[in-house]
Amino acid sequence: MFFWGKISVLNAPLNVQFSDQKLTERVHQLKEEVTGMFGACKSVMEKLNLIDTLQHLGMDHLFEEPIDTLIHLGIDHLFEEPIDTAMSSIHNTEFNSSSLHEVALRFRLLRQYGFWVSADEFNKFKNEDGSFFSDIANDPKDLLSLYHAANLLTHNEQPLEEALLFAKHRLEVIRCNLKSPLAEQVERALKVPHPRNIKREEAIHYILEYAQDETYNATIHKLAKLEFNHLQRVHQKELKAMSLWWKDLSEDVKLDYARDRVVECYFWSYSCLYEEEYARSRIVLAKLLMLTSLLDDTFDEYATLEECRVLTKALERWDESDVSLLPEYLKKFFLRVIENFRDFDELLEPHEKWRNAYIRSVYQGICKSYLQEAEWSHRGYIPSFHDQVNLSVMSAGGELVAIGLLFGLGDIATKEVFEWAIQNSLTVTACGEVSRFMDDLADFKRGRNKMDVATSVECYMKENNVTSEVALAKVDSLVDHAWKTLNQELFDHRDILSMVNQITNFGRSMMFLYHDKRDGYTNSEQVKDALESHYVKPILI
Repeated sequence: MFFWGKISVLNAPLNVQFSDQKLTERVHQLKEEVTGMFGACKSVMEKLNLIDTLQHLGMDHLFEEPIDTLIHLGIDHLFEEPIDTAMSSIHNTEFNSSSLHEVALRFRLLRQYGFWVSADEFNKFKNEDGSFFSDIANDPKDLLSLYHAANLLTHNEQPLEEALLFAKHRLEVIRCNLKSPLAEQVERALKVPHPRNIKREEAIHYILEYAQDETYNATIHKLAKLEFNHLQRVHQKELKAMSLWWKDLSEDVKLDYARDRVVECYFWSYSCLYEEEYARSRIVLAKLLMLTSLLDDTFDEYATLEECRVLTKALERWDESDVSLLPEYLKKFFLRVIENFRDFDELLEPHEKWRNAYIRSVYQGICKSYLQEAEWSHRGYIPSFHDQVNLSVMSAGGELVAIGLLFGLGDIATKEVFEWAIQNSLTVTACGEVSRFMDDLADFKRGRNKMDVATSVECYMKENNVTSEVALAKVDSLVDHAWKTLNQELFDHRDILSMVNQITNFGRSMMFLYHDKRDGYTNSEQVKDALESHYVKPILI
């Protein structure tokens, strides 16, 4: 039996409100009805509200399925990328509105779907001195829409910086006077703004709140509930299979010092791509992260420096005969790593076999970064801030996650895309930065273990001779800097927008786990209730 906090994974009851067949049939029927709503939209705002609703409910993926999946379902004629078509039309259509909510909604959705729109759109709501009109300051709906839109700012967009600060400040002032569900929406946004939150988490809340929305549609609401429960059933089955895999592995390798983090690793994978058709990617990535977690714990908690060096060399050579060079307690671990990578290879089609070299390479690479951190730690060495960040962003796992999820995708994951991901892609690097800096902020607050390498916060304090408050503020600003880069990547790589978003979802999962400098990975009790909503509790129909 395995747990996230006190959540039993193996013994979690499978939600059974409907049979699999009946649930699938009803979901497909409702998808057809919702698809028809795009053609029925008579104005830009009707399209924007429909797309925004689907996005909040986590259902926009239903209308961007791979064509081979749709053909298999026999309903390919119903789906011709209606959202992308609608957004292209909206982008090319002149739009005039005196409503800040409407302008901000259009701005946010266009940017999220990779269409550039200028921040000048908000000038009409400003006075000559650049301040926003006074009547906006007390309108929570306008402020919330502006806040979400401004969080899609890129580098050197000072007007959006100012809009973000203004909206955040005003929301903090008025939030105590708000009524449900707006009060809860503002509270969530101030913790993690919508563009930085994982889609599945927002959907759980919004499904429950949607009945009070002015754009409420019963068909959409029913579809959202059914589709959520259908996918929860899929994820429950995968989690149980993952737990059994981990039980077999852990009992065999017997690394008693290692953390049981199988659910956490599945959560990271699930956050990147939760849709049903991505099961292969999701499972491979979750197992890869678990094998990496074992490696991390070995370097951090148990192995001597010489044992770390020997293990790194053996993994670099990738030769089973090197097992004789390893200490007894690491022999089975080494062999099981190679065995699991063989299993990954067997999941690939003949024309995909080249991918195994990439996934093996990133695993070997992260091992080398762990070794360098171990060298520093054992010497008591505090590196320069630049050197620490360069290394720790690699060890934070952005590249590993990117290649791990690409490994199991279909033909869209070409060699060119793998090369883009592994050769200093800004998307991958920025995700690694979000991961590293959020982790370091939490580590500094919690206090690191004796053998942990110095965090970026400590390195910045030592190098610049500043207080912890100054260093924390600096590292916090670097999180925002990385998000600006990720926002820019939406426009620069719109041709692979789905993959940019899937990789960026790793950064979003870090925001969920580590906001307010908490560590929801190490102290999983802090996210127990949230994860029960994801994996255990179905939504009542």
